[in-house]
Amino acid sequence: MIAATDRTPLTRAFFDRPVLEVAPDLLGRTLVRATPDGPIELRLTEVEAYDGPNDPGSHAYRGRTARNGVMFGPPGHVYVYFTYGMWHCMNLVCGPGGRPSGVLLRAGEVTMGAELARKRRLSARHDRELAKGPARLATALDVDRSLDGTDACGPEGSPITVLGGTPVPSGQVSTGPRTGVAGEGAAHPWRFWISNDPTVSPYRAHTPRRRST
Repeated sequence: MIAATDRTPLTRAFFDRPVLEVAPDLLGRTLVRATPDGPIELRLTEVEAYDGPNDPGSHAYRGRTARNGVMFGPPGHVYVYFTYGMWHCMNLVCGPGGRPSGVLLRAGEVTMGAELARKRRLSARHDRELAKGPARLATALDVDRSLDGTDACGPEGSPITVLGGTPVPSGQVSTGPRTGVAGEGAAHPWRFWISNDPTVSPYRAHTPRRRST
């Protein structure tokens, strides 16, 4: 029997918990992106946890900056960053205000508005690839820095909302090292994904970038 999908928005209390509790609990939830052309909905299938001052892999490890300021604010807000000069990635802030932790949204299954996502992800060969990876997810949902700081627990009509969806039983959740993280945080098993889901991105260890000569 397939569990019913919960259309109730997640409350701030959901996000006001330790990041290692929130991250796996986001799997199976429904992310709603309201765009000018219509809504796009995504079932979250892969995430990564970042624990601020306790995590060398976190953007907030060395303190607050103009870039990561949203991570220090109230839980339930969206933190968007720009990387490699070309891609955006989307996170959901969690934990109490002032403690900068967040969950990177790595992959998902587009369940509504696929025709809108396809227009932004022309290189996707199949719909399962539309949001297979954090940059692809943000691109498919038309997410950029203009949405940094968006309150995902805000009033109706917010550009980003997270619904209850269909939570995933713990026995169907896999965990392992985060993708592309180097140094002391590389071994943390803080990547969570729905086991055997075709939309989950492949794991890649950190590869140092070579300087051009």
